[in-house]
Amino acid sequence: MATAGPVLQEHGRSGQWRGRLLRGLLIGTAVLFLGLMLLVPLATVFAGALARGIGFYREALIDPDALAAMRLTLVTTALVVPLNTLFGIAAAWAIARFSFRGKNVLTTLIDMPFAISPVIAGLGYVLLFGAGGWFGAWLEERDVPVIFALPGIVLATLFVTFPYVARELIPLMQMLGTEEEEAAISLGAGGWTIFFRVTLPKIQWGVIYGVILCNARAMGEFGAVAVVSGHIRGLTTTVPLQVEILYNEYNAVAAFALASVLSLLAVVTLVLKTTIEWRTGLRGRH
Repeated sequence: MATAGPVLQEHGRSGQWRGRLLRGLLIGTAVLFLGLMLLVPLATVFAGALARGIGFYREALIDPDALAAMRLTLVTTALVVPLNTLFGIAAAWAIARFSFRGKNVLTTLIDMPFAISPVIAGLGYVLLFGAGGWFGAWLEERDVPVIFALPGIVLATLFVTFPYVARELIPLMQMLGTEEEEAAISLGAGGWTIFFRVTLPKIQWGVIYGVILCNARAMGEFGAVAVVSGHIRGLTTTVPLQVEILYNEYNAVAAFALASVLSLLAVVTLVLKTTIEWRTGLRGRH
C-alpha cells in the first residue's frame, strides 16, 4: 500500500506523455496533409504565375480574353448569388417553420446538387434548351439563346450552388426555435415585420456564411459551365474555362497567372469564413 501513490503518479505521468505524443502525431499529420494538399499546390500556382516576371503576369491578366472571362465570371456570380440567397432563405423558412406535405421531398431536392455530377447537370440543360432539346426549337424561333450563352451559364451555376445558403440556414433556424416569433405574433406583428425585426437579426451570420460559400463555388464552377458554355473564347468562357484553354495551348504561365486570381479569391473566402466563424462563436459565448 505504501508504494501505491508513486505507482499511480508514475502511471499518470506515463498516460499524460502518451496523450501528448498522440496529440502531437495527430497535429503533425494534419499539418503535413494540409501542407501537401493545400499550401504546396497554392505556392506552385503563384510560382508558375510569376515565372516570367511581374510584367508578363500583368500582361496575362489584362489580355482581352482574360478580362472577358473575369467579367463573365463576375456577372454570373452577381446574378446567381442573390437568387440563391432568396431561395435559401425562403426554403429554410418553409422547412424550419412549417409542416406540409412534401417537406422531406423538398429537403432531399435541395441536396441533389451534392449527389449529381455537375457535368450531368450541364448535359441536362443542353437536352432541355439545346438546339435538339425539348424547348430548343421554341427558343430558336424567338431568338432566345440559352445554351452557349449567358443564360445557360447562369442556369448551370444556379443548379450547382443553390444548396449552400439553404443548407446553412435550415439547421440554424431549427436550432433557434420559434418562441420569439410566436411572441411577436401574439403582439400583433405582421409577417414581414417578424422576418426583418426578429428572424433576420438572428440568422444574419448564417446568411453571410452561406453567401460566401455560394460565391466561392459560383466563381470556381467548371463542370456544368463547361458543358453549356461552348468554350467560345472571349464570349462564354469563365475564368476556370479560360485557365483550361490556356493550359491546353501550352501557355502555362498565363494559365497560372489567371489561376492565381481564383486562388486569391479562395484565400479571401477562407479569411472571411474564419472571421465569421470567430464572430459567431464569440457571440455564442456571450
